[in-house]
Order: sequence, then structure tokens, then C-alpha cells
Amino acid sequence: MRLLLLHWLISAVSLLIVAYLIPGIHVEGFGAALIASVVIGLANATLGLVLKILTLPLSLLTFGLFFLVINAFMLQLAAALVPGFFVAGFWSAFFGAIALSLISMALRNFLPND
Repeated sequence: MRLLLLHWLISAVSLLIVAYLIPGIHVEGFGAALIASVVIGLANATLGLVLKILTLPLSLLTFGLFFLVINAFMLQLAAALVPGFFVAGFWSAFFGAIALSLISMALRNFLPND
């Protein structure tokens, strides 16, 4: 349970860092980042998974790059659902999704391996 909470906090902090770095992405505080990180996770686990399965042939043709497009759409979906979280357009979401993945991965390297 502790590890799940740490992952959630890291996702929220990563989202705040992305909002600072990427123009067009705005988060109105840590509470909005916490809620947005949950919505992004749920969107990726449900709709994102279905879309990735359905577009697998296209993703294979693009060597997996189409997954970045799906992640950008999941970020835009979360922004549409969460008050206090705003994504200006597709390119902001696209580069924000890349940055969010990299920053989350980097921060999760500091977690214990339990």
C-alpha cells in the first residue's frame, strides 16, 4: 500500500514538473495534480489499453511511435475531465506525454525495489 501511495505522489510531482517545463500544460496546484494523476492512470489502464490493442498493427508499422499519440490523447482526456488541469492542444499533450513518461521513470528510480 505504501508503494502505491509513493507511485501516486511521484506521478503527481511528475505532472507538476511537466506543467512547469512544457508550454500549454497548466496545473492549478498539488490537489489538481493528485486528481489528474489518478485520472491519467485510469484512462491509460482502461481506454488507453483498448486503443493500444486496436491500433497494434499501426503501432507495429510505426515501430511503437503511435503509442505516443494514444498517450497524448489520454492526457487531453484527463485535462477535459479534471478541473484545474489544462492542456492547450495536441502538440502540448504529445510532448507532455513524452516528458511525463521520462520524468516519472527517472523519479521512480529512487524508490525501493520492494
